[in-house]
Amino acid sequence: MTGATQSATALAAAIRAKEISSRELLDVYLDRIERLNPAINAVVTLDVDRARDAATAADAVVARGDDLGRLHGLPITVKDAIEVGGVRSTGGAVALTDHVPQEDAPVVRRLKDAGAVVFGKTNVPEWSGDLQTYNEIFGTTNNPWALDRVPGGSSGGPAAAVSAGLTAFETGTDIGGSIRIPAHCCGVFGLKPSFGVVAQRGYLDHVGGGTTDADINVFGPLARSAEDLDLLLGVIAGPEPERELAWRVELPAPRRRDAGEYRVGVWFEAPDAPVDAEYLALLRRAADGLSDAGATVDDARPPVDFAEQLSLFNQLIAAAISPSMPGEAAEAMGGSHRAWLAADERRAALRRTWALWFESYDALLCPVMLTPAIPHLQEGDFATRTIEVNGADEPYFKLVSWTGLIGVVGLPSAVPPIGRTTAGVPTGVQVVTAYLRDREAIHLASLVAECSGGGYAVPKGFE
Repeated sequence: MTGATQSATALAAAIRAKEISSRELLDVYLDRIERLNPAINAVVTLDVDRARDAATAADAVVARGDDLGRLHGLPITVKDAIEVGGVRSTGGAVALTDHVPQEDAPVVRRLKDAGAVVFGKTNVPEWSGDLQTYNEIFGTTNNPWALDRVPGGSSGGPAAAVSAGLTAFETGTDIGGSIRIPAHCCGVFGLKPSFGVVAQRGYLDHVGGGTTDADINVFGPLARSAEDLDLLLGVIAGPEPERELAWRVELPAPRRRDAGEYRVGVWFEAPDAPVDAEYLALLRRAADGLSDAGATVDDARPPVDFAEQLSLFNQLIAAAISPSMPGEAAEAMGGSHRAWLAADERRAALRRTWALWFESYDALLCPVMLTPAIPHLQEGDFATRTIEVNGADEPYFKLVSWTGLIGVVGLPSAVPPIGRTTAGVPTGVQVVTAYLRDREAIHLASLVAECSGGGYAVPKGFE
């Protein structure tokens, strides 16, 4: 019997080979959700009848011997911040409790066109605005590896569902680490694509959202293998619908074949973003494993000022998320148009600096956040909470320091699992490559997982 926790690539092949039908696999996931989801609260909305009809139709196509899409028959859930036509899509916000979009977001349409069967939605924080996942509509999502810890955010429901084997794969969004942090916390593979590679329409980050591109934000996949990331990127990459007439996205294949051909820089420590000691040891082990496999691994990083680039990220993300804030707060966070233009100019200069560095190195390894998955922390807010790192209190918002560093300049970043702490909590590392070298980030992420003894594993109790 094909297992629910297999990779999406393997499951798609099994459907093609008639080893399992789409309807059978859908029923497997629905049974697992009934039994296992109450512990983690990852899947929050189901669309069972329409999914069963779609799965039955997918099986009829297989039986006829017709051409099949790359994701044919795969049952999937979608992050609740992404619109799915005919299915309640709330963005985790009370204001959208009863919102049912009329049409699919372009990324969902592309998944369906490739044969995927959408059967549900997964939990998010309100307006996708936190590093943990809870809201007033659906409550709290727990980490499958440790129920007292967060699954990350804002794609915490998607990552928890993938980790627990409740869906074939997931699609998330990432503006400050919202794919990368949940992948790190839940022990799955995640990809933040290059900015602009995947259409953003249908993203519910504020009332009236879903119609425009949010600055810094991207859509990307969460899955149980690096091979899946590559498969899914090939499906979802593409422009907004009105631009499809004139252009396509064709991301280049990796230039390197094995670890020995890569030259990699590592940047694991910065005064403004201290990293938990046990997590730092796992990061160094991953880098050493890659070096042992033949890669050139140097303590090297682009000539940028960490604090300055992070300050720029904070300024630009404040403007990007200001539409989700009430009146005066939105004006204060958004800043002036003149200030935004000046910040955007500084960002362009930084992008050139990173591009020049990538002429000498293929990739950069850096932490995902300061710590492994933290315990649930719902008191206070983003600005007032604190976390403990190596015995010292640090501001909660610093958890996005390393992801913000990369996101603000629009670079691709793949996160593979690299091993678990003594408490049994998964960890990951950011594998960052040059702009539009997304497939190279995925390929190297696969090698890093292998060299570190990491990769996806099924959490205890979710076998």
